[in-house]
Formats: sequence, structure tokens, C-alpha cells
Amino acid sequence: MRRRPCYTTRVAVILPWLQQHWFDLAQTFGIIASVALTAASLRRDRRGRKMTDYLTLAGHHRELWSDANRRPELNRIFLTEVDLIARPISVMEEEFLNLVIVHFNSGWLMARDDGLIKAKSLAADAHAFFSLPIPHTVWERTTHFRDPEFVQFIEQALAPKIPTEGRSYSLLSWTRRLRRCRRRKTKRCSHLFL
Repeated sequence: MRRRPCYTTRVAVILPWLQQHWFDLAQTFGIIASVALTAASLRRDRRGRKMTDYLTLAGHHRELWSDANRRPELNRIFLTEVDLIARPISVMEEEFLNLVIVHFNSGWLMARDDGLIKAKSLAADAHAFFSLPIPHTVWERTTHFRDPEFVQFIEQALAPKIPTEGRSYSLLSWTRRLRRCRRRKTKRCSHLFL
């Protein structure tokens, strides 16, 4: 029987080591495989937990807004013009709005941590809702009880934005841009002076 030179040179060196350490090698592969399977199951569990959290938030959202639709005494919250001096905010309206603020805070936490909710769409919802007079008043009264980062998020959402050239700018950046254009007086900036 003729031996192959490759077998006698390369594999012959490894065979004695494998005969002595095959159990260690099997343990190492077993540990690596178990760590990989654990990581995969943790990732799958995390994804499932995120979806469960999202569905729970959606259920709370549905319950909260169906409650607002069922109770006619909360209809005033959604009006754009309200006389708060003649008829101040009721306790029921304030309690409901505090629940809504907590709900927005939960959505913000999910947007920040999980990314299931887009922060941009949450900011647009916050702007539309907290621009109303009654929600805005309750928000202003209770900001000192809230998470400072959440307060900053809502305040940025409420900041006025002036659209220019298909983009959205804050009022401060828009005025800076206007000053630059006035100094340059270029044709590109002529639309700002109309």
C-alpha cells in the first residue's frame, strides 16, 4: 500500500494531537455552539418582546382614544378655540390629558430605545395634539413632573417651523438664513424677501 505524501506530512502531525485532545475539541465546539444558539434565541426573544410592547401600546392607544370618544365631556379638549377664563379646565379633562401625556411618554421611550415607532412621526403627533389650547395648558402646568429629555422632545416638536425650499427649518435657523441672504442679496435668496 502506497502512502500519500500529504497524509504523511500534514495529517500525521495532527493525528496524535487529535487522539489526545479530541474531547477538549468537542467541548470547545459544544460551548461555541451553545453560545451562538443562546445569542440567536435572545435576539428572537428581544424581537418578540418589542412586538409585545408595541401591541400593548397600541391596545392602550385604542382604549384611551375610544374612552375620549365615548365621553362627551372630553370633546372640548380637541377644539382649537377655547375660552379657558370663562370655563377653566375640568379635573376630568386634566386627568385624561395626564394619561395622554404618559401615553406619549411611553411612545417616546419605545421610539428612543426600540425604534419600533419613528420619532419623527411621534413628534408630528405631539405637535398636532399639544398645539391645541387645553392640552398645551396642561402640558405647561405639568412639565416639571416629567422626564427632562421627554420635555425637550415635546418642546422641540412644538417649536414653530417655517418651510422653505421644500425643507423644514426652525424659526431660529430660518432667521439666520434670512440674515445671510440679506447680506449676500443673491438671486438664490430672492424668494425669502417676498
